[in-house]
Amino acid sequence: MSRPEHVAPPELFYGETEAKKYTGNSRIAAIQAEMTMRAVELLSLSDEGPYYLLDIGCGSGLSGEVLEEDGHIWVGMDIAPAMLEIAADKDVEGDLFLQDIGQGVGFRPGTFDGAISVSVIQWLCNADKTENRPRYRLQRFFSTLFMSLQRGARAVFQFYPENDTQVEMIMGIAMKCGFTGGLVVDYPNSKKARKFYLCLFAGQAAAGQKQELPQGLDSEEAASGVANTETRIHNRARGKKSRKPVKDTNWILRKKELARKRGAKDVPLDSKYTGRKRKPRF
Repeated sequence: MSRPEHVAPPELFYGETEAKKYTGNSRIAAIQAEMTMRAVELLSLSDEGPYYLLDIGCGSGLSGEVLEEDGHIWVGMDIAPAMLEIAADKDVEGDLFLQDIGQGVGFRPGTFDGAISVSVIQWLCNADKTENRPRYRLQRFFSTLFMSLQRGARAVFQFYPENDTQVEMIMGIAMKCGFTGGLVVDYPNSKKARKFYLCLFAGQAAAGQKQELPQGLDSEEAASGVANTETRIHNRARGKKSRKPVKDTNWILRKKELARKRGAKDVPLDSKYTGRKRKPRF
């Protein structure tokens, strides 16, 4: 079976029909949620959130829904218009941008507290057009992403490498752009369950503190990490939330402030009633 990136460019491969098929497949949605949860674990965020996160290749918002469950504020970017239309129809909370990441990430320096990406980065390695040079596109992407992250923030990319040469190319260019970190491999001895995560650090969080690369999961240690991913998947399927949402007064105030910075004119004024629970009306 051909790899999707060998069939057509992403904006063509994920047309209206394929986008609906991808989003409506419950198995794909479950796998996407699992990989997103694992990526968020590898970000090693503290409980002081919410955080402002970038979802690279957000698609129809499947990963964004997981970020919303954790109470984070997120921005999604994708090259496929059909995918973004589905995300917009679902009324996701994140802001959506139509963007080719191979042309760079156009945000101000230090904008995001972290970034995640699920099944995207390998698309940059395919020269599907004459003008698309993989090394140039990867360098443009990683250099602008490094600038858009806060110092010490992490970027985690789940991806499906085609071969070892591709992994070395991606990691080498990321390191040249200022990142440190490395590759985290979950279940390395299983051909079916093996997952690759590129965990990158945008500098050190504080002077004298060195960031350590997280350990990959194995068959005997499926519950290791910041949180138990398998338990979260099970609870999510049953409609339970494994983490209490952090959409409190501080979250509301921060979101309103972000809206003002973006130029929104209809943002309500702050008052002592902001975030206050209201009694149900009958």
